[in-house]
Amino acid sequence: MPDSTLYERLLSDNVALLDVRAPIEFHKGAFPGAHNIPLLNDTERAAVGTRYKQAGQDAAIALGNQLVCGSIRDARVQAWTQWLQTRPGAWLYCFRGGLRSQTVQRWLQEAGVECPRVPGGYKAMRQFMIDTLEDAASRYDMIVVAGPTGSGKTHLINALPLSVDLEGAARHRGSAFGTLLTAQPTQIDFEHAMATALLQRRRHAGRLLFVEDESRAIGSISIPQSFHARMKQSPIALIEESLEARSTTILKDYIEDNLQQFQRSEPDAAFERFSAYLLNALAKIQRRLGGERYCEVLAEMQEALRIQAQCGETQAHRQWINQLLRDYYDPMYTYQLSRRLERVVFRGDSREFLAWAQKQPQEPASA
Repeated sequence: MPDSTLYERLLSDNVALLDVRAPIEFHKGAFPGAHNIPLLNDTERAAVGTRYKQAGQDAAIALGNQLVCGSIRDARVQAWTQWLQTRPGAWLYCFRGGLRSQTVQRWLQEAGVECPRVPGGYKAMRQFMIDTLEDAASRYDMIVVAGPTGSGKTHLINALPLSVDLEGAARHRGSAFGTLLTAQPTQIDFEHAMATALLQRRRHAGRLLFVEDESRAIGSISIPQSFHARMKQSPIALIEESLEARSTTILKDYIEDNLQQFQRSEPDAAFERFSAYLLNALAKIQRRLGGERYCEVLAEMQEALRIQAQCGETQAHRQWINQLLRDYYDPMYTYQLSRRLERVVFRGDSREFLAWAQKQPQEPASA
């Protein structure tokens, strides 16, 4: 089996992956669903690396065996074994598919456990992910789902099988209010999540791919340049919803759902943290709003939070939401769209868009 075919199967099938690199390596970037149980911890890895530079590979291996022996070795073999027992079909990898993963594989075999090793390790599969992202720019015919703030574009993207949720992969909604309770991934982990989603879409065999209209930056994350360049050249499907409908979507996503996330994370301080999140998000656009308008929206937001804290009612938030949409987000979006009107191939509400999207012809994706 060619390695690229193997990598595609492992990633698109969500096969469990045992990452035996050091934690510092794992946190810089890993694959979706991978679990880190290292052969060498960060301190041990640094010591072995220093010995390698000073005295060569044999001396480094000897030091590694000295550091991980006896009860330490037994504990790590037990940890790998216990993890693998509940994950049949798992594979293991280290950075290059070399000494560390070979050592773990051998120790597991001695303990009566078989676990295949990813050829080329993290480095080779990481390159495969980069190639997948580059390939996507030419493999697919994209349709960019656009629309004013609150149009429900992310919900529409997730309702279509041939789509990629870029904001979901970035764990950010792409605006001043887009920060989620869960921290954004590293750039590498975002690229891996995006590439994995693209690999999974290949199974539908279609050439058409729907993506949400995004600037290249989503919070602290950047969409790969070649992919975003293709987005900027692609046809646009424009979602047109009423101000009331968009206000309802924002109220649900940014007020009600966000508060529930805070309640699950830290019940005792949930409302205080939720209030701080809204106030801090508004402060990010204070300069662009201007002093007078910022004070107006701030007062409306504070009053809505007071009412919500008192009786749980959220409808008062509509006042500041509507003002921001009318006076800030909509004019900005209208200007941005005016420079791309020649690319618009569809206009309609969410229901009309889904019906239109499902009728779009699907050609086989290029190999």
